[in-house]
Order: sequence, then C-alpha cells, then structure tokens
Amino acid sequence: MADRKITRREFVKESALAAGGLALGASALQAADTDTKKILNYNPDMEYRRCGKMGLMISAVAMGGHWKRIETALPPGSGGNAIFGGNLGNADFQKNRRDVLTRCIERGINWIDACTCDEVKAYTKALEGRRDKMYMGCSWYEREMRNDKCRTKKALLETLDWGMKDAGLEYVDLWRITMHEQSIQHTDAEVEQMMMALEAAKKSGKVRFGGFSSHHREHIRGMIEKYPTIIDGFSTPYTAKTKELPKESLFDTVRKYEVAVFGIKPFSSNSLFKGDSSLKSPDAEEDDKRARLAIRYILCNPAIQAPIPGLINTHQVDNVADAVKERRQLDQAEKAQLDKAMDEAWAKLDEHHQFLKDWEYV
Repeated sequence: MADRKITRREFVKESALAAGGLALGASALQAADTDTKKILNYNPDMEYRRCGKMGLMISAVAMGGHWKRIETALPPGSGGNAIFGGNLGNADFQKNRRDVLTRCIERGINWIDACTCDEVKAYTKALEGRRDKMYMGCSWYEREMRNDKCRTKKALLETLDWGMKDAGLEYVDLWRITMHEQSIQHTDAEVEQMMMALEAAKKSGKVRFGGFSSHHREHIRGMIEKYPTIIDGFSTPYTAKTKELPKESLFDTVRKYEVAVFGIKPFSSNSLFKGDSSLKSPDAEEDDKRARLAIRYILCNPAIQAPIPGLINTHQVDNVADAVKERRQLDQAEKAQLDKAMDEAWAKLDEHHQFLKDWEYV
C-alpha cells in the first residue's frame, strides 16, 4: 500500500486478489511472498507469516489492543475512564498510543487487534493519516455476542455500523466478534445469526475478513468445521505454557481449513512479570527477558499467526520485535528459566484468569 487512504474500490479489489491467490495453491503463494514490496511495513528484521486463507503477510508479533498498566508510562493524572486504563481525550494518552504505533510501524509490525469500543476508537485516532499502515482486527465486545440483546444478525450489523461511524473507520480488515468465554457456550441458533452477520458484512465491502474471539476449544473447532467459508481467523488464548496435543489438536483443524490464529494473553495477563511494567522497575531487565522468552516459545508453533501482547511504551515494542530476531528454539537453560517463570505466573493468576490453566494442552 502507498502512503495514502485506501478507497473502498481498492479495498474490495485487494480482498479479491488475496482470495484469488489462494486458488493458485501454496506454492504460488510462497512465490508471491518473496516480493517484500507487497508486505505492509516490511522490515528485514521482522518475520512475516501468511495469514491463513486471507493471503496477507502478517508480522510474527502483533499489537494487542489492551493497555493495562499504562499508568506507569504516562505522567501522573493522565489515567482515566477507558476500560483498560487511559483517558481517550487526554493528550498524553493520545501521544502514547500514537508513539507506540509509530514504533510498531518502524519495526515492521503490521497488525493491531482492538477488542473494545474504546480500543477501536483510540487506535483509529492514533492511526489518523496513516490507516493504510496497519491492518486492524476489530471488535466492539460490549455490543456483540456477550450482550444478550446483540445476538441476532440485525443487531450485530447495527453494532458494526455504529462502531465504524463512532471510530471514523471506512473499513475493517478482520471483524472478529467477541463471544462468551469458556464457561458459557452459545446456542446453535445464536452462532448461525453471528455467521449470517459476518457473511453479510463481508459481502457489503465494509469488512474484509470474518472471525471471532473465543475461549472454548470445542466450540471453536465446531464453528470452523461448519462455517469454513465464513471464518478466516480467530483469537484465542496461547501462553508460554501452551502445547499442541499430539492427536486431535485444535491446530489440526486450523491447518486443515487455513484459519489464522492470533494468540491472546501471551504474558498470562501480566502475571509472567515480577515488576509493574514501568521502565524504572528494578525488575525491568528480568521482565524484558521473560517477555522475549515467551514470544520465542509461542512462535515455535507455526500455526500461530502472531501473539498479540498489549504494549504500553516504545521500549516494549522494541523488546518484542527483538525477540523475533533471536534464535527461535530455546536452549535447556532458557527453557528452565521460562518454566520457572511460568510456574510463578500460574501461582499469581487472579480468579478471573484461572481459565488460562486449561490452555496448557490444546
């Protein structure tokens, strides 16, 4: 993409070209992948992976939407009312988000995941004048499947229209509707309505690709198998303890249907870290090392498109980008260090995140 705003016609054309490339087979796609001019934000120090049936080349580490602990990166009094901290109207907060995305672009990161109404608005604001420099996976979870009033095709499409207008978005790369977490499974009728909404959104040209966020493995498998032409990607937990089952793994289904997987909670909701994520923390160096070890471990699974950590300062962007450059496979000493750190993380998990322990074998 050039340094300009993409038009709706170009958007639809590029989506069609990506889909057309899939018909040529993996070898043709691999040949096309060697043309780095077609990779958004290409940086030779970043790894890029084909984003399943979408056909896009996506950076091996992406930008997560949450900005937990952002108060440690802002001047006192800059916090506020956004769901995960930060005041959307505060100049210091806006500068932080813009600076972080600028560093992402510089380091070759080209995907951002925005999960909440505030996140979509904040990141669209931070990308003003350069929307074409970042692919966006968007969700307005407050008005999607977790809300019992928003489980119909009509209601979900109304959410999409409202959300795009609210944020000033002309298009969405991946509309990944947020579903219930692991303890509640949606009915078949509710899932059918969601799929109808995704299909209609893609046909309208407002949404390029369709997907969801879910913490329920069997639910995920069933939806991919039943709706293979609608589901292009999804986000789900993947931590530095997660391992692929040798038989009947969810990733068998992922590979069969060429679905992109974005790993949420790569740092186990920050329980991996000893410090408070501030640059002045006495544990900052150790926590940087733990973050890099976790990223390297996760990327050993080629079925993962990218882990999507929430990053609160440019130093954290550099740290995860540096992890991609390091040797991928952990040696015995590094594995022992990460195992110890993750045992500590499991012991510190709060009640809300205990479910991550169920994602050790997938």
